[in-house]
Amino acid sequence: MRTAVLGAGKMGIWFAKYCKSRGDTVILAGRNTEKLATLENELEIKTTTDFPTAVRDADRVLICVSISSFEEIIKKISPAVHTGQPIMDICSIKEYPINIMHQHLKNALVLGTHPVFGPGSNGVTHKAYVLTPTNPEEQAYAEEFKAWLEKEQAHVFIMTPQKHDELMGIVLGFPHFLGLAACETLLEQPSFRESKKLSGTTYRMLFTLAESVAMETPDLYANIQTKLAGIDKIEELFITNAQQWLDLMKKKDTDALMERMTKLRSKLENTDSQYAKSYETMYKMLQSTEE
Repeated sequence: MRTAVLGAGKMGIWFAKYCKSRGDTVILAGRNTEKLATLENELEIKTTTDFPTAVRDADRVLICVSISSFEEIIKKISPAVHTGQPIMDICSIKEYPINIMHQHLKNALVLGTHPVFGPGSNGVTHKAYVLTPTNPEEQAYAEEFKAWLEKEQAHVFIMTPQKHDELMGIVLGFPHFLGLAACETLLEQPSFRESKKLSGTTYRMLFTLAESVAMETPDLYANIQTKLAGIDKIEELFITNAQQWLDLMKKKDTDALMERMTKLRSKLENTDSQYAKSYETMYKMLQSTEE
């Protein structure tokens, strides 16, 4: 299997290593000549700055570039793509890149994928992997790829790009939003540094989220916030709920606060158990993204 990996960032390097370890002949394409020369020696693979050349002779292509440069790269490789060639992206959002690939790679076999883990992962074993086919041909290829991934003991989910992005709005987008707002709020507190010394479990969870989000890649988080359909509605609902809680606290209305908390607990307890179980399972699988 000849695999072209486009993008020499952390995930591109991860996939180049992984595919090579599984017996593939790998070519890694990137823009930094010096970095590529180092990687060629370290990984013992071919590298190039010519993206179309990398694609032309490949049996399959993995696109591991940033969302902001995605369309540029797709346009660049389009003349080199041949009919039926599998082209897969690994973006954290799916509708946007899939639309771009369908627009410019009409003869290719496009498959949207989302490996829900980071470059520190040791393989795909017990990791979540989402596939988002949009037509019968893509569905058939997704089933084949799913079978291969499951042999590697990955947890594979097949869903529509729309469903994926709906879930990512909850699993990625909303926590990012919370983390960024919480980080700014905490840093504006004069006693923030001292507060960490006295933190309990709840507070440690909060500032761990705040710090981890704030230190992540701005390009990725900005695109998640701006390209995930419907994420603004989730965040607006949060702000509405937060304002209602704040109003009760300002009024020092203890009874109303207790009543609202009791109703909230009741809602959790009365949630359909099967529905909750399925989403809890999905959520736990997707938490591997934090690794």
